Amino acid sequence: MGLVPDFILDWIDVSTFWTILMIVHGLLAVALLGAITHQAMSVLAPVRQMADGGIVTRFRAVQGAGYAAAVCVLWVVVFFFGAWIYTKYRMYVRIPIETQGFWKTQGVFELKEHLASIGLGLLPIYWLLWKDARNPEFASARKWLTVLIAAMVWYMFLTGHIVNNVRGFGS
Repeated sequence: MGLVPDFILDWIDVSTFWTILMIVHGLLAVALLGAITHQAMSVLAPVRQMADGGIVTRFRAVQGAGYAAAVCVLWVVVFFFGAWIYTKYRMYVRIPIETQGFWKTQGVFELKEHLASIGLGLLPIYWLLWKDARNPEFASARKWLTVLIAAMVWYMFLTGHIVNNVRGFGS
């Protein structure tokens, strides 16, 4: 069995498979981005009193603890799909980028890889801090770890798009 399971190749061709995998990875990344952004806003600018506020007030008025499990699950799933896509990226995108001398582009993607792995390692701590979100003892650690993870997700999301624009998917 190669990078694409044989039973899938009975139904679709290889190019279609990788396109579907990339789309699913992107959609899951958008879901992760939305969840962690909502949660980060809820800890950075909490709503003290719910009133008839505008969209920004409603955006930051979410219950941050409700997003912790979703963020953890989405991170792991997005990481898995990204790792699977990386097998193709390594051969068909990274080598041409290096050949063309786009070292800065390659460097920002290398940082993305490291941040994804570091974030994966931080997830147990993140989850434990949100498990008992009413505990004020860990409020500061919970807040800043959430903001850090949100910044990591935004960086990884934008970097993925930049690298895809340098050598587009399927090119």
